[in-house]
Amino acid sequence: MAIQRWNPFIDVRPFNRSRFGTFESGLWPIPIDVVSEGEDVVIRASLPGLKPEDISVTLEDRLLTIQGETAADSEIEKGDYLLRERRVGRFSRSLRLPNSVDADKAEPTYENGVLTVTIPRQESGNTRRLEVKSV
Repeated sequence: MAIQRWNPFIDVRPFNRSRFGTFESGLWPIPIDVVSEGEDVVIRASLPGLKPEDISVTLEDRLLTIQGETAADSEIEKGDYLLRERRVGRFSRSLRLPNSVDADKAEPTYENGVLTVTIPRQESGNTRRLEVKSV
């Protein structure tokens, strides 16, 4: 039996095909990477073809949420799709961040279709020794 490690970056809104049906009929997940880079935790999300103003990034109670919407192609007015893999519609992804990051200093940037959220780790100076008293 394998021991499962607790993952502080648990996705609190996992994707479930049966719940959402096709990508066009509901929210679709966005692919992300979470990496430790030096003193920072870096989250990268693939969001090609968007403008920064089309992306909403919120952080509340250590819950990082990335969401927005992509528009449908207006160019295709005739015919039927034979293959459609480019996603359109609303997207959303939420991750619970660990206590070890300083959420107040999170900085999102967007370049070449990749949203990068850099969050520094807090200094671990919060440890204190507790005195055990006899009753």
